[in-house]
Amino acid sequence: MRGLVLELDSPHPLGERLPALFQEDGFVQQLTSALDEVLAPVFVSLDNLPAYLDPDLAPVDFLGWLAGWVGVGLDENWPEARQRELVSRAADLYRRRGTVFALAEQIALYTGSTPEIEDSGGVASSPTPGGTMPGTGDPRLVVRVRVSDPDSVDVRRLEALVAEAKPAHVPHQVEVSKP
Repeated sequence: MRGLVLELDSPHPLGERLPALFQEDGFVQQLTSALDEVLAPVFVSLDNLPAYLDPDLAPVDFLGWLAGWVGVGLDENWPEARQRELVSRAADLYRRRGTVFALAEQIALYTGSTPEIEDSGGVASSPTPGGTMPGTGDPRLVVRVRVSDPDSVDVRRLEALVAEAKPAHVPHQVEVSKP
């Protein structure tokens, strides 16, 4: 018996689970086989649920839904491998959110190029008591991305990515250029 999805048999046919009296009844078997056709995709989806929740195994059309679960916006123009990598690394990136290292990783995933990040030094300390503090007093962040084709990078989306990933009180500037 074939289900609503072509070539998909029900892994749990209902007619076989009925008492012997109903297994011999043709009408009951036809009725349960119709239900098997409807339920087969549900059973198969539930049997494969762990694969749907793994960014490396999930169907491509399911990645957007997974990305929504972890709060990541995917660009449909990206290669599939980059989309999967971003979704699978999102939780780790959010755990380190607000750091230069996490920002650099996120930008590298987005652009395919390692950025240069100039941070004014939000935390200041000195190795000697009473010494001069490193960095500047004004918080500032400059992100430079060098790619072979600057037009391939959506600068507005990159700006939004930096704005979301950096501390809110730090002003930023994004520069995209050729190497």
